[in-house]
Amino acid sequence: MAPTAVRVVDMSAEVEQIDTSVAPVVQAAGTLPWRVHKGELQVELIHRPRYRDWSWPKGKLDKAESRPVAAVRETAEETGRPVVLGVPLTGLQYLLADGTVKRAHYWAAQRAGADVPAVAARFPVPPVDPNEIDDRKWMTPEKALAKLSRPSDRLPLETLLDAHRTGTLATRPLIIVRHGKAVDRSRWSGDEATRPLTPFGSGQASALVQLLACYGVQQIVTSPWQRCVSTVEPFAAASGIPLTPLDNITERAHEQTAKSAFDATTALIEGNVGAVLCTHRPVLPTVFDALRQFARAHARRALPRSTPYLQPGACLVAQIADTSAGPRIVTVEKFKPQVW
Repeated sequence: MAPTAVRVVDMSAEVEQIDTSVAPVVQAAGTLPWRVHKGELQVELIHRPRYRDWSWPKGKLDKAESRPVAAVRETAEETGRPVVLGVPLTGLQYLLADGTVKRAHYWAAQRAGADVPAVAARFPVPPVDPNEIDDRKWMTPEKALAKLSRPSDRLPLETLLDAHRTGTLATRPLIIVRHGKAVDRSRWSGDEATRPLTPFGSGQASALVQLLACYGVQQIVTSPWQRCVSTVEPFAAASGIPLTPLDNITERAHEQTAKSAFDATTALIEGNVGAVLCTHRPVLPTVFDALRQFARAHARRALPRSTPYLQPGACLVAQIADTSAGPRIVTVEKFKPQVW
């Protein structure tokens, strides 16, 4: 169904809630796959025979599926290749003729190489259905602008080109995770370091696996306290990435000196691989203070400044670009996978 109106959506900010009793919302997600081939930037388009159009790989979210997971899954289903997500791009909101709102979320994405173990944690996807996608082509952005069937699909490409021009398209992720829901302190008589997750918290840990697998993560750093280890252990087991316990980001170490957590976060920002850092709510202000030191203005404004900073089981994805001034955080997104 063709849209009757299109609105640009800033995916770096919270999108306003729509009364779904008046305007039902269909959420969709996809990517703009990109590469540098023989020194030239290229993007990948797909052709849908049913609609006879050229567009970006995208599709509707499955039940309880997060937007990044849907984007990665749909791209694999429609291009036949796994990708890892980079910076979020301009999204689109369509008002369809039947009154339904369709909101499409996009990310820049690159093919996942053999050096990205996180891909092993993903659910398998079926091969490309030729009845759905019968052609896909890499081309220059200039050719893509001309070939795209819908003018509105040029908007996320323009965002991608802006990032390329400013040297902020190639990024690596640093994902900050707050451990899942733990047994209440008042109900736990053992050592604080051994306080475990609740059954719901364990469900949050399982729900995080597919989200963390969307990114080019190669390192998992965690507080060695049980509730943090249990939160990222399912992803570590599914991806094969070993856990790196770090005493500096426990609550106890943070009470003694916040500098150790600040320095640990800084080291990950300045590192050269994508990473996950799992810690506790009292440590998060220091972690975000470290991120602020490297963040561009718009990303700095998106960093949480007040308690609880992140909900239990939620995460913040910071994309880091290597610039002439050093590593810079160029985008920030928050996600909380659903448990059902």
